[in-house]
Amino acid sequence: WYIPLALFALIQLIFFASGNQSETNPLFRFVKISYFDKNTGLYGKGINDLCFVFTYMIFFTFFRDFIMFMLIRPLTIHVFHVYKIGKIKRMMEQCYSIVYYGISGPVGLFVMKYHSNLWLFNTENMYKSYPDIQLGYYFKLYYLVQAAFWLQQACILVLQLEKPRKDYHELIFHHIVTLLLIWLSYVFHFQQMGLSIYITMDISDFFLSFSKVLNYLESTLITPFFLIFIGSWIYLRHYINLKILYSIIWEFKETGPYILDFAQQQYKCWISRPIIFVLIFSLQCLNLFWLFLILRILYRFIFLGVQKDERSDSEDED
Repeated sequence: WYIPLALFALIQLIFFASGNQSETNPLFRFVKISYFDKNTGLYGKGINDLCFVFTYMIFFTFFRDFIMFMLIRPLTIHVFHVYKIGKIKRMMEQCYSIVYYGISGPVGLFVMKYHSNLWLFNTENMYKSYPDIQLGYYFKLYYLVQAAFWLQQACILVLQLEKPRKDYHELIFHHIVTLLLIWLSYVFHFQQMGLSIYITMDISDFFLSFSKVLNYLESTLITPFFLIFIGSWIYLRHYINLKILYSIIWEFKETGPYILDFAQQQYKCWISRPIIFVLIFSLQCLNLFWLFLILRILYRFIFLGVQKDERSDSEDED
């Protein structure tokens, strides 16, 4: 973790020590979000945003390893008395997810509440302000940091830095679709929809990881928390997801402009509509597959007394 930390700190140090913190500094695009418009007080979008995302991919490489190896691993061994290597690794992975999603979920809700018109997933407002060519500071910062996290997680998955689960190929597909949604929503100004997708995934993943950790620890809290997790999964990944799909069918065309105009950056049209629908529908199909596994776990837990993650290989290997 010290190598990415040193690289991240070096970029910050050189930038702030240079005495030039304006956009003329070549490192500005790596340290701060770019394209501020003094006339509107908002931020545009462009190629420099990739530099910012790259910097925070480095940060998350440090943050992940530091949290996992310096905090979670000793806590798992010395406090929870878990000694089997396989279970320690899974605890580290899931506790890191708890830390990240425990931050990103509330931050996403904060952005939704105070920096958008989407509170409680108001789908019609996804289209009223289209095209969102410029974004507020917190909205853009949140969106790019999330993009950095998902790209870094995709690298971990592809490089198999974590032991592959039984649903490894499904996870690969999930990350491909997610990254496509992030890129397309940002380039073609559908960030309002992207914000909602971010939140539904982060909050449900928080409860997923928490229930896994409780299961590893054989906690008596696993039963009520697992039920809370199932409720959050169904509400966020299915009800809200289907609500968004419904809005693409009935509100996408009727609310706001519906025209292809490259000069005005208007892309909410007959071309983008099926593309967005297919991508989100693909996520829904994958989530339904995982819901089947979740409900099978619930059935076996209630009727057979078996507590096992259907997505994992053995957690107890030495």
